[in-house]
Amino acid sequence: MNLAAMDPNTYDAQLEEKRIKLEQIFTDFDTPKLEVFSSEPAHYRMRAEFRIWHDGEDMYYYMFDKALDSKVRCDQFLPASELINQVMPALMEELRPNPTLRHRLFQIDFLSTLSGEILVSLLYHKQLDAQWEVEAKALKEKLAATFNINIIGRARKQKLIMDKDFVIESLTVNNQQLQYHQIENSFTQPNGKVSVKMLEWAIDVTKNSQGDLLELYCGNGNFSIALAQNFDRVLATELAKPSVESAQYNIKINKIDNLQIIRMSAEDFTDAMAKKRTFRRLEGIDLDSYNCNTIFVDPPRAGMDPDTVKLVQGYDRIVYISCNPKTLIDNLIELNKTHKITSFALFDQFPYTDHMESGVFLERR
Repeated sequence: MNLAAMDPNTYDAQLEEKRIKLEQIFTDFDTPKLEVFSSEPAHYRMRAEFRIWHDGEDMYYYMFDKALDSKVRCDQFLPASELINQVMPALMEELRPNPTLRHRLFQIDFLSTLSGEILVSLLYHKQLDAQWEVEAKALKEKLAATFNINIIGRARKQKLIMDKDFVIESLTVNNQQLQYHQIENSFTQPNGKVSVKMLEWAIDVTKNSQGDLLELYCGNGNFSIALAQNFDRVLATELAKPSVESAQYNIKINKIDNLQIIRMSAEDFTDAMAKKRTFRRLEGIDLDSYNCNTIFVDPPRAGMDPDTVKLVQGYDRIVYISCNPKTLIDNLIELNKTHKITSFALFDQFPYTDHMESGVFLERR
């Protein structure tokens, strides 16, 4: 991470560079005008991870700066949410004089929300004993006087939870409150306010939909929950067990009655749809009863494999969220043969980095 490049005064210029770069990457495609969704220039990340440096009686957070090729002390961190920045010094003030809690502590992870909850994970190169648990509970109680906070201790094959290992995020999406269960050590959208803009864009491009929606790689149901209002039914798949459990929780707390989550990979689901194989996890689910003419995909950085691309081409409308323009282009080379891009967006999830999150909406030619 290049900490020196993080200057709010340069935010607009760096976003403009991304816009130009993304449009150049898509030169070979017939795209509509690129919509650009900006981030807050500071305090935009809901998650942050810091290594811990021990220096005699002192102890502090640090990150490794690639540009400087050295570690940099981080008493505060501009990208992290205001809540994380508030908790950082308060937590360190309690840890420094506590030999039990600081001994062999090597990393601290923060997961915060726009709605005011924060989860702190303390990672150790030692086994955590009963005394550690006593001290950690006292730490949580003291910090809870000021913050809505929970604490987790992690060591090799150990996870000790001081109350709970998740937060509940509350997002206002098109004037509607949506709640999301976000569990420690599982993927969640890092930039809360840009995540809202992504949800609103996806709702907008699918607002006149008919029939059902199929979603691959649904995670904790982030998009599924928001998009359910635009479809008769939603069928979504996700492989990671913690994410599926969070998705099921989110269905209940948001009172969504037309969404079903299946725990399986996109590749396996592709085989199931092609009737190449049968799966126990699909027992009792009549895939043929779904009238899906829209498909939503948010694949990992590697993009979609060829079989999944072929599956996706079978749907009239495709919503594709990508965290890697290169693999998006690779997939679009094939998708563009049957579909036309009718909406094109840049979401600045990671300011001051080369990372570009993008969205395309395609309709059959």
